[in-house]
Amino acid sequence: MNMITPSRHALTAMLADIHQAVIGGAAEQCSARVAEAIAGHLASPDLLDPGACQCCPDGYIRHLLHADPEHHYAVVALVWRPGQMSPVHAHRTWCALGVHRGLLTEGFYATTSGNPTPVQTAAFLRTQGDTSHGPANPDLIHRLSNLSTGKAISIHAYGADFDRFGSDVNRVYDCE
Repeated sequence: MNMITPSRHALTAMLADIHQAVIGGAAEQCSARVAEAIAGHLASPDLLDPGACQCCPDGYIRHLLHADPEHHYAVVALVWRPGQMSPVHAHRTWCALGVHRGLLTEGFYATTSGNPTPVQTAAFLRTQGDTSHGPANPDLIHRLSNLSTGKAISIHAYGADFDRFGSDVNRVYDCE
């Protein structure tokens, strides 16, 4: 995981808007407010330094944009090569994301009492400027995939301290 220093005005402005969204109201609407804050900056061509968001051939990669000093949230840029995808997962915390570059497909999944393995129920194409969000909910199961032929970059904010991403953000399902 790489750290990106917020030296650009556009990134600094987005991070300030995200911070205001996190602290600015009822907790149950936090993910929607953060998605709206992210949306206002996704079209900015200088949001991220192009050289700072490198791809990884083995899977998508997270680049840390900001870790809240009070440990309430963290913001990352995810860089996706064609064919890369997240595991099928639900979030243990609120999450908001927006597509900065490229195309992503967000698949949604559900389980049944007779079958705890999630089955895909819907898919939506997320293009530049699109956002998605949700509260912490084990029933909101999804997967992001880059099914296009070009690189994609998405911005994600999670209601967890960056150092606890591994244990506090995703509940991963085995769908293979």
